[in-house]
Amino acid sequence: MQNSEAMALSAALLAAAGELVQRIHEGVVARGFEGVRPVHGFAFARLAPDGATVTELAVHLGVTKQAGSQLVDEMVRKGYAERRPHPADARARLIVLTERGWACTRAAEESAAEAVRGWSEVLEEGDLRVLWERLARIAPNGPVRPGW
Repeated sequence: MQNSEAMALSAALLAAAGELVQRIHEGVVARGFEGVRPVHGFAFARLAPDGATVTELAVHLGVTKQAGSQLVDEMVRKGYAERRPHPADARARLIVLTERGWACTRAAEESAAEAVRGWSEVLEEGDLRVLWERLARIAPNGPVRPGW
């Protein structure tokens, strides 16, 4: 593959990912979850299902512990997450989703399903499955994080 072809493929993948993030975000807002940003969704993905410490969340997002702590403060203030005692470390706090956070996560899942259904207008069902399988082989474990 030539460099220009690699750049074109990279641009296409990034454009598709960016559009998907935007469509999910718009769907979440349309379902009544105001005051959230796409970064919240990336954080929610790490907090579900068992929670995480601020440090674990910061590593997942690729940010400093201070930035992770500020994001947690914001999510707690908006009612999407709460701090609890850590079951294995008395010095740490576990950040978990509240019911509002879980509801927002379900809204994101619904929005993602709608966005991907739209791809079936461009791709046949078999092609969509092949795309998913190939992408899962290329990047099986993420990390899925915002593009700062």
